[in-house]
Amino acid sequence: MSKISIIIPTINEANNLPLLLSDLSSIQKECEIIIVDCGSEDKTIDIANIYGAKVFISKERNRGLQLDIGAKNAKGEWLIFLHADTRLTHDWFRKTSSVLKGNNDNIYYFRFKINNKKIIFRVLEILVNLRSQFFKQPYGDQGLIIHRTTYFKNNGFRKIPLMEDIDFLRRLNNKKNLKQLNLPIFISSRKWERTNIFLQAIKNWHFRRRWLKGESLKSIYFDYYKK
Repeated sequence: MSKISIIIPTINEANNLPLLLSDLSSIQKECEIIIVDCGSEDKTIDIANIYGAKVFISKERNRGLQLDIGAKNAKGEWLIFLHADTRLTHDWFRKTSSVLKGNNDNIYYFRFKINNKKIIFRVLEILVNLRSQFFKQPYGDQGLIIHRTTYFKNNGFRKIPLMEDIDFLRRLNNKKNLKQLNLPIFISSRKWERTNIFLQAIKNWHFRRRWLKGESLKSIYFDYYKK
């Protein structure tokens, strides 16, 4: 199979990154792992080096920029974009390999699954997977698998700190090429643990609406990350 590049943007992910890199360690002969860090003050880069990942540095805290740096330095024909706090099943690569021998125009994403046993998260999983399949709106935390020609033909991720995944997918000419894999990706529940998940969903919808109406990402970014 053609070489694969796995691209992971990081900022202070020393607690989560070893778990994901451990999931990926068994396939390092078949792919390259690229970490694009934007100023971690913990052991993130040390961990990446221990696991044999290629490390690149972004001078800005900007996830869109990080992802694009990774893509432009990648050697693989297929680019897999993952968040550092996700986990994969033991057989994900075997099952994904057969899919990637098909149409290079297709963009694949995983089935949304939260790494928490609370019932409330099952409801969120159903809603997110319905949105992804029927409205063709997966997000970056579901993992995006894109052939390099498709990535660059669509001008890749823009250098924006938020909404880079939504922005890229909105620019696609054919949403029918978005395909959900019958494989879960396990997403950390940390972003929902300090708040009511439905209130957070409403807030996120409001942020997206502000952005789509043309509001500056700088002000949205400030509101999104303020404590």
